[in-house]
Amino acid sequence: MNAGALQQLATIDARQPWFQPYAEWLDTARQAVQAGESAATVLSGLRDRCRADAGPQFVGASDAPPSEAYEAFVARTGGVPTRDNLHDFFNGLVWLRFGQAKRCLNQLQSAEIARAGVGSVRGALRDALTLFDENGAVLDAPPALWEALLARDWWRLFVQLRPLWRQARLVVFGHALLEKLVCPRKDITAHVWRAQPRRELEISLDSWLAGELTPERLAGKPFTPLPVLGVPGWWPGNEKLSFYDDSLVFRPAGRGERKTTRPSAISRT
Repeated sequence: MNAGALQQLATIDARQPWFQPYAEWLDTARQAVQAGESAATVLSGLRDRCRADAGPQFVGASDAPPSEAYEAFVARTGGVPTRDNLHDFFNGLVWLRFGQAKRCLNQLQSAEIARAGVGSVRGALRDALTLFDENGAVLDAPPALWEALLARDWWRLFVQLRPLWRQARLVVFGHALLEKLVCPRKDITAHVWRAQPRRELEISLDSWLAGELTPERLAGKPFTPLPVLGVPGWWPGNEKLSFYDDSLVFRPAGRGERKTTRPSAISRT
């Protein structure tokens, strides 16, 4: 890895809640990276150590022909081109943790490329696939939390219903989102997919998610924006309730993303 990426990985706190699904691999990888191994070599070692023959092959970025689309190369060869940076390293960790879901995303992407080519515009399906792959998360939460989230009723979601978050589980999936959270900022926002209640998940989260990722579901962009540092227990700053008064981050429902004037503070009534 390059010096900057190496330095950042060495300072990552794997105990942060967003890294929890990947904590074991992060701790193991840190030692290998500090020994000078490439990202592809480190990830291949983690795959062999943790999952035997399961998971993808991680190859150097130069192994992929420049004339072939990234997704098409992965689908054709089973190899994931990996540069020596945190973005691709986190992509590899997600492949290790959610191999079935990542493979499903790749198959859908490569099928769309085969059908329509790469082009200057991805199209609705590929846009949705890319959005979730890069910035997605999965939220299993009680219905009342979901109702408040969909309404963007932030005060109710994070303050009035705060105790309900003990029954919720938020899992970060997007590798770009993981990269952003290396240096947490208040405005970091995930696009969350609603999980079935935990008691109904009789299969692994990975298997369930792979089954959910269909063109029909993705066409409707079934994602909801969630400022992740607002989640109780995810960031010390949100223990002060004034944290949620920032309406540039916690935008009221119906406010357009292009609005430049500061809306009024969140109502507590």
